[in-house]
Amino acid sequence: MSTAAIIPAAGLGLRLGGETPKAFREVGGESLLVHAMRGLLAATAADLVCFVVAVPAGTEELMRKELQPYAGNVPLLVIPGGAERADSVRAALEVVPVDGIDCVLVHDAARAFVPVEVVERVVAAVRDGAAAVVPVVPVTDTIKRVSAAGEVVDTPDRSTLVAVQTPQGFDPAVLRRAHAAGGIGATDDAMLCERLGVTVVTVEGSEDAFKVTRPRDLLLAEALLAERRLV
Repeated sequence: MSTAAIIPAAGLGLRLGGETPKAFREVGGESLLVHAMRGLLAATAADLVCFVVAVPAGTEELMRKELQPYAGNVPLLVIPGGAERADSVRAALEVVPVDGIDCVLVHDAARAFVPVEVVERVVAAVRDGAAAVVPVVPVTDTIKRVSAAGEVVDTPDRSTLVAVQTPQGFDPAVLRRAHAAGGIGATDDAMLCERLGVTVVTVEGSEDAFKVTRPRDLLLAEALLAERRLV
């Protein structure tokens, strides 16, 4: 069986600043999106057979030409993204082949340096029967819940908290059902599955799979890439 990968890359990334959409900001001379694609392709155990990338509307042809050399022999579909991340994923699901796909990965281009072993752990868990899988890392900060007035309400037990990363992996039918049900305020695809009562399984993530969100994260990404190129 095989895996399809969806990368929603239509967002502007306002917190990062600049005029270039976040997924197309460069690190080491290549865009975050290219680094993300390369990382997924390197996970050979995933048997990747399809890339679907959602980009800003009107840039599809340009992005297709830019990205095709990095897709290798894997078919690449570039589609216009939606107003929200969930809209882009939903549109991508409509073009993912139905037959022969046993796992769909949804990956943030901003997590461009996820290690191969994380990708393969996610796919393996889906193939072992999990309907929804997320990679996670422990929360190291103390987290406090606050009221609208900014007053501390309580302090959750840190040992029960994790930070969720991507790629997230899904049984294709479950992910389609979750997006068909929709929902306001979901911050990731696993949350849509949770709302259906689907059990979401966790696997070990990696500190290297951090999300590039602010300018300082670009510096960290440059340092990580330089370190990898020395190995």
